[in-house]
Amino acid sequence: MASHTPDPDANERVPTSQQVAELLAGASARWWLSGGVALDHRLGHTIRERPNTDVSTTSADLADLLGALPGRYSAWASLDDELVRWDAAPDDADLQPLRIHDDEQGEWMLQLNVEDGTEKAWLYRRDPRLQLPWDRAVLDIGGIPTGAPEVQLVWKALRPRPQDDVDKDAVLPELSPEARSWYERAILSIHPHSSWSIHVRSPFAPAKASWNRPSR
Repeated sequence: MASHTPDPDANERVPTSQQVAELLAGASARWWLSGGVALDHRLGHTIRERPNTDVSTTSADLADLLGALPGRYSAWASLDDELVRWDAAPDDADLQPLRIHDDEQGEWMLQLNVEDGTEKAWLYRRDPRLQLPWDRAVLDIGGIPTGAPEVQLVWKALRPRPQDDVDKDAVLPELSPEARSWYERAILSIHPHSSWSIHVRSPFAPAKASWNRPSR
């Protein structure tokens, strides 16, 4: 483990999905690819260049997952603009996200997001009313647990950036009818003010939104 605080601006390695799976192969804790890398892995190709690789776990699984990492890796959180080891952070600190550092290579390796869930279901951290059974929220894609694309889009929908628009445009046409319906309901109920909600047609509304009705 690191004997000193890593450079926060050190090189960020971007491991492939398979490399992540190999790194975490010994972990019994729940984890899954998330963010853009989950979208790329689900589609089977890279939508755009990624600045980092995201992995998610639950707060209940966090300690076990980090404990399963090889000894050359350490986990850090940013608190008050300073890096602190995750196990030295205050108990009430919001460790979002953690960064995993390769102490031998002096590189950042992963971004680890801590999400919410019960034994049976994934819960949206920003609003736990939004839930999915685990087998819907996390898919097995080629033996690698992968966050469902519709879930990743909901995470991105709060304040979408231009690069998030690129992801959405690549992913939406590939969603199943069930996944797209869930995504649309989630956008309308959880993030109705998102710029993405403008293009959503509500399954609960009998008519299109007023701004898209034909003139009379």
